[in-house]
Amino acid sequence: MSKRPKIAIYWLGACGGCDSALLDLGESLLELAEKFEVVIWPAALDFKHDRLRKMPDNSLALAIISGCVRNSDHKAMAELLRAKSRLVLACGACACFGGIPGLANLRPRDEIIEWVYSASPTVTNPEGVRPELSCDVNGEQLTMPEFYGHVYALNQAIKVDYFLPGCPPPIDLLLDAIKKIVGKKPPQRGSTLAPAKPLCDSCPRNRSKPARMAITKIRRAHETVIDPGECFLAHGIICLGPATCDGCGGSCLAVNAPCRGCFGAVEGVRDSGARFLASLAPLLAPEDEAGLRAMIDEIADAAGYACRFTQPVSILGEKELTEKDRE
Repeated sequence: MSKRPKIAIYWLGACGGCDSALLDLGESLLELAEKFEVVIWPAALDFKHDRLRKMPDNSLALAIISGCVRNSDHKAMAELLRAKSRLVLACGACACFGGIPGLANLRPRDEIIEWVYSASPTVTNPEGVRPELSCDVNGEQLTMPEFYGHVYALNQAIKVDYFLPGCPPPIDLLLDAIKKIVGKKPPQRGSTLAPAKPLCDSCPRNRSKPARMAITKIRRAHETVIDPGECFLAHGIICLGPATCDGCGGSCLAVNAPCRGCFGAVEGVRDSGARFLASLAPLLAPEDEAGLRAMIDEIADAAGYACRFTQPVSILGEKELTEKDRE
C-alpha cells in the first residue's frame, strides 16, 4: 500500500479551466505524482466515487476543489471531500468567490428556468417540459440534483482552509500553493495564497497614470484604442486593477484588456466590487449633474461588472448555504 500522502482533485460548478491549469503543470505533475497519490480526479483519472466514500475520514492530506456550489450534488460532494480531507484548498475564482456563475444570483431561479426551457429564442418546448428531481423510465427511477436558488462560494457550504484565486490560477502559483500546503511549514489556515497587494502595484501601465486623474467620459474597451503602455482608467475604461488582488501575472493587461477582477479583493478589503465603485466615484469629473448621470448610465451593469467574479461573497449576495435555500 502506498505511503504517499493522498490528494483529491474535484470540480463542482465550473467550466473546468482550473483542471486544465493543473494539467498545464506538465512535467511538474510527474514530480507531484512521485510525492502524492491522487485518489480521485474525474477530469484526468478514472476513479469511482464509491472508493472515496469508503475511505476513512481525514485520510486525505488535501482536497483541491474548484467550482461553485449550485446544486445538491455539488453540496454533497463538497461535504464528502471535507469529511475525508485534513485540508481543503478552494482553487480558482468560482470556488473562492462564486465566480462568473455567481452572476446568476442577480436573477430569480424561476426566471432562469423559464428562460432556459421556454423563453430563449433558440428553444422549442411547446409542452413546457421542466426538469424534475425524479422520474420513472422503463421501470427504473432516475434522479437528478436539486437546482438551488442561489450560487455559493465553497466556504459558504463547507469549511475551507486555503484560497487560491484566479480564472484559472496561474500554474506557478498553483504548484507553489500545493507544495506549501503539504510542506513542513504550511501557511496559516484561512490564507489566500496570492500577493497581499493590488494588481495596480505591479501593473506596468501604472507609470502612465496621471498624478490627478479626472475621467470625463466612460468608455468600453472596444470603443477606443489606447497604447499598450497607458492606464485604462485614465482613458475612462473600467479596470478593476486598483481593487483586485495581484498574482495573475497581468495576462489580461498583456493583451490590452482591462482587469476584470478574477483574483478578488485585496487582503483586508470586505468587498472588492464595492471598494472599486467607491474609489471610482471621486475620479469622475463631469461638467454638471446631467453629465454625471450620463456617465453613470454609461457604466453598463455596474453590479455585474464590479462583482463579475465575486457576487456570492459581496454585500449584494453573501449568504450561507442552509436548507432554507430550497424553499
